Amino acid sequence: MRMTEALAGDALVRLKRAQGQLAAVVAMIEEGDDCQKVLTQLAAASKAIDRAGFKLIASGLRHCNAARERGEESPMTEEEFEKLFLALA
Repeated sequence: MRMTEALAGDALVRLKRAQGQLAAVVAMIEEGDDCQKVLTQLAAASKAIDRAGFKLIASGLRHCNAARERGEESPMTEEEFEKLFLALA
């Protein structure tokens, strides 16, 4: 299944936000900021990335279910989605 901006939707917004958070973490480390602040920001970025992954899986599942309902072959199997989901968990 090809990933498009339309399919990614909210996940793309989350990833862009996480990208900014990661840049901030790098800057904080380079500036010698407080360890607790750095780790708090790193945790937020990590959570944003995880949530984006789960959003992509949910969007993909909806896309594949819609294809099945139209009588088309689904681009991915449930087993493939399960494997991807477990890779994120």
